[in-house]
Amino acid sequence: MKNISKAFSISLLTLIIGLGAGTLVSSSAQDGGKVFELRIYTATPGNLDKLHARFRDHTTRIFRKHGMGIVGYWSPTGEEEADNTLVYMLEHASREAAGASWRAFGQDPEWAEVAEASNANGQILAGIVSRYMTATDYSPMK
Repeated sequence: MKNISKAFSISLLTLIIGLGAGTLVSSSAQDGGKVFELRIYTATPGNLDKLHARFRDHTTRIFRKHGMGIVGYWSPTGEEEADNTLVYMLEHASREAAGASWRAFGQDPEWAEVAEASNANGQILAGIVSRYMTATDYSPMK
């Protein structure tokens, strides 16, 4: 039990350092429970429509294929982000499940084809921000 606790402490410390101040950690994270992943994608100039098409036509289905729950997709309304940003949230059974899903997604031959085709005329994605979060004890979304 002591080794498990020590390993968990090291993993948790790595998680906190790796994700920075924007990460929310609660007691359910310590239990290895459900996590939500907030992702913010910035498209290269003029390519937001291509990014939306990739998600609409391919990525959403491939996410589900690899056990990722889709909470939703959003477009910011602020002037600076409206033309180049996609925000979405995924639900995972645990942080470990998230890692396994992302590894499987990254190795999926269909995803490789989709990514290659969508970037055929140049990269459509300029940046990604990702944050893992757990629901607070008073959150309606748990």
